[in-house]
Amino acid sequence: MAKVILLVLDSFGIGAMDDCEDFNPTDCHANTYKHIRERVNFLNIPTLYGLGLGTLVDGQDAPLNAFGSSALAHHGADTYLGHQEIAGSCPKCSNKRLMSDIHGMLADALSEAGYHVEYPWSDRPVLLVNGACVIGDNLESAVGNIINLTADFKKMPFTELKEVGKVVRQHVDTSRVIAFGGPYTSIEHILSTVHEKNPGQWGVDAPKAKVYGKGYEVYHMGYGVNIDGQFPMIAARNGLKVYRIGKTADVLHGEGPSYPIVDTDEVLRVLEETYLNESGEAAFLVNVQETDLAGHSEDAEWYAKLLNTTDQWLAKFLPKMEEADILLIMADHGNDPTIGHSNHTREYVPLMIAGHKVKAADIGRRNSMADVGATLSEFFGLPQTEEGESFYKQIL
Repeated sequence: MAKVILLVLDSFGIGAMDDCEDFNPTDCHANTYKHIRERVNFLNIPTLYGLGLGTLVDGQDAPLNAFGSSALAHHGADTYLGHQEIAGSCPKCSNKRLMSDIHGMLADALSEAGYHVEYPWSDRPVLLVNGACVIGDNLESAVGNIINLTADFKKMPFTELKEVGKVVRQHVDTSRVIAFGGPYTSIEHILSTVHEKNPGQWGVDAPKAKVYGKGYEVYHMGYGVNIDGQFPMIAARNGLKVYRIGKTADVLHGEGPSYPIVDTDEVLRVLEETYLNESGEAAFLVNVQETDLAGHSEDAEWYAKLLNTTDQWLAKFLPKMEEADILLIMADHGNDPTIGHSNHTREYVPLMIAGHKVKAADIGRRNSMADVGATLSEFFGLPQTEEGESFYKQIL
């Protein structure tokens, strides 16, 4: 009855990818880990360093466990798309769209689908659907990447909001459509936060809209993503229990226990508690999100403290792992807090695999993070994921 833990340190990149010039040339000197280490004098992560990080970044002697790195196969550097890739699929290349370009087409499509659509302002490309849901540009991501649907759940239940989101998803080719909301705000307050962040980029200021917190729910819809070909859905169809802890509860589709936690200490506590209490075969898909939030905040000190916390937890947890189990640690992209902006950076990510039965092995630089999903499927004897090449036989 083996168990696998996939621990994603969100945004923990180890150096700009060779193709960064094609995506964001200003990021070609990004190196999230090294620049944090240079900026902060109290970073202390001997466990991660000894599991292979030191070999990957400083050429230290190879560890006694398996290690390697991975490129990002999806275009850009995105948490949602990165996790779809990790789970075993490769999202299609999307296009950048602003509501100023597509609002008319979306209004027609939603009206045709039976929804009441109106423009709260004649000079703003923002839609109001059924008097309860605002559709606009995402103001937190790169311009044109995401369309947001922000709802007052007292007027539009989450189940209905997701259906509206699916109509939008069918008609736009942005990397993501995100439908979210909460019951402790109002549509009037949501509308009051709409503003223009960049020229032509109009949307809801989500934090000020008071949708986060108690009762908050979110549904991510990626472009060209086949969730049925991903490890969590394959596992669900074959009766394997999958825990989703942290941001994976929001960005990975699946069934089974779900814990959408942000606080790092709580994420690690719940992971350890559920792992030790689980007597059967299971997978644990975990995301430490606060490292990414520290990157977005351009706060290297906060980032370093979170890494120290995680490393100290790992040092205590690794001896508790059972004989047949494995722990795989990686990232989904970079987010260099020293680079001069608050967006993700397109970087290679580390892969470190530990466990009593894991052998010393250099699995090299993988071409796609989908290799992880493929490996998880092979480990549990499940059908193959849509994408990815398993490294199962190389590590055990």
